[in-house]
Amino acid sequence: MFNLSLQSQSPLRNLITQNYRRDEQECVQNLLQILNWQDEYSEKVSALATNLVKQVRESRIKGKGVDALMQEFKLSTQEGIALMCLAESLLRIPDSYTQNKLIKDKIKTGDWKSHTKSGNFFVNASSWGLVLTGKMLKSDSDKSLTATIASVVGKFGEPVIRKSMEAAVRIMGNQFVMGESIDKALKASIAPEQKGYQFSYDMLGEAALTDEDAQKYMQSYENAIHSVGQANNVRGPKNGPGISVKLSAIHPRYARAQQERTMVELYARLKHLFLLAKQYDIALFIDAEETDRLELSLDLLDKLVNEPELQGFTGIGFVIQAYQKRCPYAIDYVIDLAKRANMRLMVRLVKGAYWDTEIKKAQVDGQIDYPVYTRKFHTDLSYLACAKKLLSAQSNIYPAFATHNAYSLAAIYTMAAEENKEFEFQCLYGMGETLYDNVVGASNLNTLCRVYAPVGTYETLLAYLVRRLLENGANSSFVHQLVDPAIPIEELIENPVDLVKKTHGIPNPFFKKPLNIYPNERLNSRGLDLSDEIQLNKLDKELNSFFTKEYYAEPLIANYRIDSTRELKLVINPADKNDKVGQVRRAELDDVNVAVASAVAAFPSWSQTLPKDRAAMIMKFADLMEENYAEILHIVVREAGKTLNNGIAEVREAVDFCRYYAAQVAAEFNNDTHVALGAVVAISPWNFPLAIFVGEVVSSLAAGNTVIAKPSEQTTLIAYYAVKLMYKAGIPEGAVQLMPGSGRTVGNTLTLHPDIKGVIFTGSTEVAQQINRNIADKQNAGVLIAETGGQNALIVDSTALPEQVVLDVVTSGFDSAGQRCSALRVLYLQADIADKTIAMLKGAMDELRVGNPWNLNTDVGPVIDTRAQSGLLAHIEKMRKTARMFYQAKLQPECEDGIFVAPTIFEIGSMKELEREVFGPVIHIIRFEGRELDQVIADINSSGYGLTQGLHSRLEETATKVYSTIKAGNIYINRNTVGAVVGVQPFGGEGLSGTGPKAGGPLYTYRLVDTAALPKYSANKVEVDFASLTKFVASLGSYGLAKDQVTRLIHLAHKLKQHSPLAEQVDLPGPTGERNFMIFAARGYVGCIAKDTYGYCEQVIHALATGNDVILPRDGIAEQLIANASENSYVVDDIAYDAKLIHAVLVANNYHNLGDLRKELAKRDSLLTHVICQSSAGEYNSHLLVTERTISINITATGGNVQLMSIDDRI
Repeated sequence: MFNLSLQSQSPLRNLITQNYRRDEQECVQNLLQILNWQDEYSEKVSALATNLVKQVRESRIKGKGVDALMQEFKLSTQEGIALMCLAESLLRIPDSYTQNKLIKDKIKTGDWKSHTKSGNFFVNASSWGLVLTGKMLKSDSDKSLTATIASVVGKFGEPVIRKSMEAAVRIMGNQFVMGESIDKALKASIAPEQKGYQFSYDMLGEAALTDEDAQKYMQSYENAIHSVGQANNVRGPKNGPGISVKLSAIHPRYARAQQERTMVELYARLKHLFLLAKQYDIALFIDAEETDRLELSLDLLDKLVNEPELQGFTGIGFVIQAYQKRCPYAIDYVIDLAKRANMRLMVRLVKGAYWDTEIKKAQVDGQIDYPVYTRKFHTDLSYLACAKKLLSAQSNIYPAFATHNAYSLAAIYTMAAEENKEFEFQCLYGMGETLYDNVVGASNLNTLCRVYAPVGTYETLLAYLVRRLLENGANSSFVHQLVDPAIPIEELIENPVDLVKKTHGIPNPFFKKPLNIYPNERLNSRGLDLSDEIQLNKLDKELNSFFTKEYYAEPLIANYRIDSTRELKLVINPADKNDKVGQVRRAELDDVNVAVASAVAAFPSWSQTLPKDRAAMIMKFADLMEENYAEILHIVVREAGKTLNNGIAEVREAVDFCRYYAAQVAAEFNNDTHVALGAVVAISPWNFPLAIFVGEVVSSLAAGNTVIAKPSEQTTLIAYYAVKLMYKAGIPEGAVQLMPGSGRTVGNTLTLHPDIKGVIFTGSTEVAQQINRNIADKQNAGVLIAETGGQNALIVDSTALPEQVVLDVVTSGFDSAGQRCSALRVLYLQADIADKTIAMLKGAMDELRVGNPWNLNTDVGPVIDTRAQSGLLAHIEKMRKTARMFYQAKLQPECEDGIFVAPTIFEIGSMKELEREVFGPVIHIIRFEGRELDQVIADINSSGYGLTQGLHSRLEETATKVYSTIKAGNIYINRNTVGAVVGVQPFGGEGLSGTGPKAGGPLYTYRLVDTAALPKYSANKVEVDFASLTKFVASLGSYGLAKDQVTRLIHLAHKLKQHSPLAEQVDLPGPTGERNFMIFAARGYVGCIAKDTYGYCEQVIHALATGNDVILPRDGIAEQLIANASENSYVVDDIAYDAKLIHAVLVANNYHNLGDLRKELAKRDSLLTHVICQSSAGEYNSHLLVTERTISINITATGGNVQLMSIDDRI
């Protein structure tokens, strides 16, 4: 039975959940009612805010430090981004070689000379490393900074620059961090306390990924409580210093899916800290983190306030974020909780620090709406409305208002003063003091301000520093606007109520809802939120209701019934051998001819159905999948061993395929110009039993082909269910038929059938080669699209953040039990950071829960069958004997009932030790030196595979080198290497990893029709070096060609240069925080077969215009051209027999030996060679001479989304 760890919900808790992603305009109207702004406040608030802004602006613009820095280097500039990247990574890089590379990489990206006019020490020297000095820069003011650095390096050496930059980043850090230790921070607090400030100290650090890290943070909090407790000296929670604790720092699995561990293990640690705080009578605040943790943190708070040992303690603090749409309801719940427990709680109201992360996550997850407001002034309105709620509960709440906004401050002060309410203000260390210097103390507003003061060494401050730089540099940030003299004071102090009246509460038009982020009205697939208690309760009921249903599958052939006496095969859950999922009747050889005949008979009608009508049926099928979400999840979890998250991703990808291909065909196809091939066989794997199955089928259907679908033997039930939904959507039974059965018999026979015009295959390289031979053996060979395996690698240099790397390695290598085509197999770690990263990876592996995926808390499920398990265990046993290091995660006791393999890592010496792809949760680690990157790339390319490749680096130069030279279809930078999204990261490999085109990309459906039309996509032009083509064209006069032939060839070369795919870069749509684009690269070696010199010249020009080398036959005609072709081109006696590596062959019209050529090429035990025949119009398809490469870059890797944070939200 499915176990989603359900929670009982009180009415107040239900209100919180119901408002999780409520419509923003509705929320804003509700906030206006809650606030019920009194007009008589306006004049007082405006006067106070104006006065505060004038005083602050006067003192800050004169300024110092980060204020001057962020005004000079805004996030909208290359220099500002470079500053952030340096701040985020420089200090953690252990080796000088990579530090030097980072400094050069970031310095060269900007126009630094224009900023040296500042004269501000922090800007000219402290920040940019030329602590050597501003004088040095001024003396060479006519030079670029790059030239200056070069001269400095020449005179003093790189160590001087490096130390200067390190010092600069440390100075930046000191702006925001109060002390390296709690004792230093307490010492620094003495003077501010005398002015009227108090402090809440936070021990800096990343969220713990390992229990060892969590224990270290736990110890630092304990030590801090002792020190702060002694410094508090019995002043109590309100009048003395306190502590703030991040729950993600003290437990590595603080998440809704791990609720049981959270409520037992994390709670025990939290209770211990609160009991310690109670001993000293100091405040201890639970910090707010991501929105999906809010309700879990409320569960912890509920348990705390009901602890008998904590009764009477007034120092229990809780932080609530005003940018969350459910903030008012969370406050109602906390007030009620305090009343029920007869306690007074401290509540800190903040605006929220993870806004950009929440926006991206909602888009990536396909949620119905955002959990946060999309306009800053909506958050400001929420802040005031929620402040009013807190002020109204004085007997149970001691409110603290953390804001740097002068208007918010003035409004709250005015509202509270009217009724003599007790409260305090709070601010972040290094960001709010110039504002609050005008608030604290008897000569000002005489109101306490508590400073949130981070404590930690430079090693722990980096992520925090970047968040602060982002907040200071964000265009919509009050802190940023405050020091911008171009912004009038009147704009800074506008009442959010007045702003809302101007916009009527409409969300920021920059943000489309998460389901509408794609162009041309293509809907994003809908996800499920497994942190939403209401959704979880509904899903749990639905998932468990289907256990009463016995699933069944059989061949689905138009107008043909399967014999009911045919043998049934039992389907067993790979996670639990005792769970019988259903039964399957397989297709037999006699069924093949019947199915093919039905497909052929249905083809004329289906292929002439209007593309928009075919698209409408496919769209309806997509909608039906979303309507039947729970049952599809139920089947894929039990039949394929998918975890719930993987199952959701499976449904979403299938839906995305439908909508993408349907939209493309409806917009671009015409039955007269895009002529369907005929009957197509789609052979899909078990690892994506719905997504790839559906993608293969609907792409062919959309193009007008009829389809015979042959699903994997292990996952027939979900394929049967999907085809039944297709019929329900209106797709005719003859257009799509299901043939479950053996690949060796049914699949093999289908691909050999003479009436099959195309095969789409996803699976092993060996099977793809066999299918290629089958197709070549037919008189009229059809189209083959094959996506096969890969020896996928991830390169990590020492600029990378280890925590990010480990999270991405675990996801890439162990998610889906490593049973993804794109899963990580080889991890290259720069030696300087290898030990630290491996230790952290081992700790993260210890936290994984490997078990039955019908439990919400399962991270890694089973492998598909005992054959897969045996192969993996044999590999692990073999590697244990030779590997330099071996480590495994633990299996849960329940794994004894299923087919499991523990996530495993090895350290090896070279990729050559791996004979083939290991398809499971096994990662092989290889160390490399920083100077060996080129050799690493060469080693990866030498494997012959080219599916996915990853890189973690902060060096743009390294990123460009990797995606420009590595031979892989999908390249991921500073993110995981799995989870390609349809239309966003079109997926498919090159070399031994597949034929192309990419699934979910603009070329895919065009391969499934006969057309001279080109795919419609917009592309940016990029520079290409056509030196080899230019050289060859210059030689055309020396081959005895007629003058008009030379003219035609020159014209052809010019045309192909103008339209070469190599010169195109296609920007791809997607969620914020990512940059996705597609480039084209040469396939490699192209063979040429023609009947005369002119024909050969045509082919050579096509090959060179797409960046390829050529292989010419020694036939007395072609070899004369080789001297003027590209450098690596060569001549052979026979192309099919003698060429070492051949990616494609161009064949001129009327070549008499075409069939034999195909057969001989198919016999080669290597690449699947494209045979590209000249069209009747005498042309060759240039897109078949290139391979597509998709690059996906996480542009938030340095700690935040600059694109979002630089949006100007003013109206």
